[in-house]
Parts: sequence; structure tokens; C-alpha cells
Amino acid sequence: MDVNEYINKLIEQGEHQRLDFKFAVNDSKKIARTLAAFANTDGGTLLLGVKDNGRIVGVNSDEEYYMMESAADLYCKPSVKLEVQRWQISGKVVLEVIVQKSDKRPHLAPDKNGKYTAYIRVKDENFIASPIQVKVWKKKASKQPKPFVYSHKYDAVLDALRINEKLTLLQLSKKAFSSEKEVEEILIELILAQLVSIETTDTNTYFSVVNTD
Repeated sequence: MDVNEYINKLIEQGEHQRLDFKFAVNDSKKIARTLAAFANTDGGTLLLGVKDNGRIVGVNSDEEYYMMESAADLYCKPSVKLEVQRWQISGKVVLEVIVQKSDKRPHLAPDKNGKYTAYIRVKDENFIASPIQVKVWKKKASKQPKPFVYSHKYDAVLDALRINEKLTLLQLSKKAFSSEKEVEEILIELILAQLVSIETTDTNTYFSVVNTD
């Protein structure tokens, strides 16, 4: 497969959870959100020099590479590792920036106000990760994670989720007759035990029972 065919096949996919297009990098802090979101989720590829509609416009490779490096090293905490490939297509330069799913989650990047925040990639957008998701990542990264021991304290939460397809933290706390703090702690343990899944959308965070069939 030649370079043109390879890049065009990527572009044909359109933007999705593991692929994003940028025609230029004008703000390292802003691009850091995408890098952090990729690293926090399933990894992904960023094509620089490609517009949202898939048209190749090219970039200044040296300048764009420097901006990407700044975004990954200076504005992602901890820093995000990049693999960068330079492609020449019809006289225009496209940079393929690959980010692997990280085992050092959560990676933080500055929001619009400069506050360092954890981001997650959902479909073709970056969203702020829920506090519960951040705590799950931190516990997973812990050198001495606690073993999961099932107890009856989980029953009310699991029963509510079995009856309802998915619920928010607030909805769960009401149905389980427990405080949000108590339910949050239970959810973290159930997510780590892979009994409950977490889903982030543009409006809320939802929880549901993992189907083990």
C-alpha cells in the first residue's frame, strides 16, 4: 500500500473515537486535550494537515511537530508519548501522530480556564471525565490495589441497575436509598471488579451492569 492509499483510507473512515483530523495546531494547550483523551481512552491517531471534511491542506512539519511536542510534554500531566510519522502527499505534508492507550491514567490537560482536567474520548469528541472515572483510573494505577470481596452492601446498587438499563449517580443514590458518596465508593469497587460499566456522554455519566452472558 503506497502513502496516498494509506492516508486516504484513514481519511475515508472519518473522525471517530480513535481518529481525529486537525488542519493546523494553533494552540498547544487545546491539542493537549485530544492527546490526553486518546491516552485516557483507547489510544488514537491524529492527522495534522487534514480538514474536518477530509480535505488535505498540509502543514509546516517543523512548526507543527514542535507544537505537538509542547502539547504532549508541557501541557499533558503526566506527559503523553507520541509516535510521529511525516507523509508527503501531492506536495503537501501530513503528520500522523499516534497515541497509545496509557497505563499511567489519568492524563490531565488544561481546560479553557487553565485548570488541569482529565479528558476522555467518546466517539469523535473529547469530554471531561467524571470524578468516578478518575478515581477508578487512580485505583487501577495503585501499586497495591485492594482485592475485591463481595458483600451485601453492593446488592442495592446492583439490583437498581439490573432493573434499569442505566442510571446516573444521583438516580442510583435515590433508588439504593444511600448517599451519593456511599454509592460512589460502591460503584468504584464494582467497576474495578468489572461488574459495572461507566459511560460518559455530553450531558452526564451513566452506569450499567456488565452483561456476562
